[in-house]
Amino acid sequence: MRTTVIRSLLATAVIASASGFLCADAAAEGTVGVLVLREHGVGSAAQAQPYVDKFVSVAAKQNGWGGAKGEYHTSRGNAEAFITAQKPQYGILSLGAFLGLKAKHNLDIIGQVAVNRAGGQQYHLISKSAADLAGCKGKALASDHADDPKFIDKVVSKGAFKLGDFTLVTTTRPIQTIKKVVSGDAACALVDDAQLAELGKIDGAAGIKSVWSSDKLPPMVVVAFPSAPADARKAFQANLAKICEGEGKATCGEVGILALKSATSADYAGVVTAYDK
Repeated sequence: MRTTVIRSLLATAVIASASGFLCADAAAEGTVGVLVLREHGVGSAAQAQPYVDKFVSVAAKQNGWGGAKGEYHTSRGNAEAFITAQKPQYGILSLGAFLGLKAKHNLDIIGQVAVNRAGGQQYHLISKSAADLAGCKGKALASDHADDPKFIDKVVSKGAFKLGDFTLVTTTRPIQTIKKVVSGDAACALVDDAQLAELGKIDGAAGIKSVWSSDKLPPMVVVAFPSAPADARKAFQANLAKICEGEGKATCGEVGILALKSATSADYAGVVTAYDK
């Protein structure tokens, strides 16, 4: 479990640094701000921040930046405070956070990043007593994802269920959610793919299985804020895939980055439409 936490934190940190590797022109004019917002991840902001600082510092030296500041957050409230105070140029956001902040902050999709074990790309209802979704409805449902009902009801379930169909048992930590099913405090739990992968490592979880799964969702989003100059964001977008090539390949592999590439609004049109309905 400790290895998984470290890899997850490192992966997020490298993503944060990656967003600056090819933006030297913009950086020369001032501090390049990078926001990493990973909701419902393993580990805390305090644990991840030193890695973010280290990699952003490396990016600054390699690109001749006048200054750089990367900041990792696990909640939208804290992330928005950073946005207001620092006006970052770029961000790496989990999907739900992106959908919730897109309109308010005029976020421009420029890329996507798939991180090994980052979670959030598929959701499951798990249970050791229910056989299917119908068997979970009306029962106690544990989840640390229930703080974003619009995302769950409209994007994750796509109408198959609403959080209001269950008696919610709110949790705050990924593993705590699963342990509620182990202990019998909840008949079912709503988890993501990263949590599901941890089932085999949790005492007492034998017999807990997925009884419903969502469609696979797009990965974490690389965005540009309005403060990013048009020419700089265009150059960054065009070169995203190169960050994990050459000297960067080994680093990406060590921290579990699967892909980093250019993307446009078309790649997220389906989830944006569902969210805005």
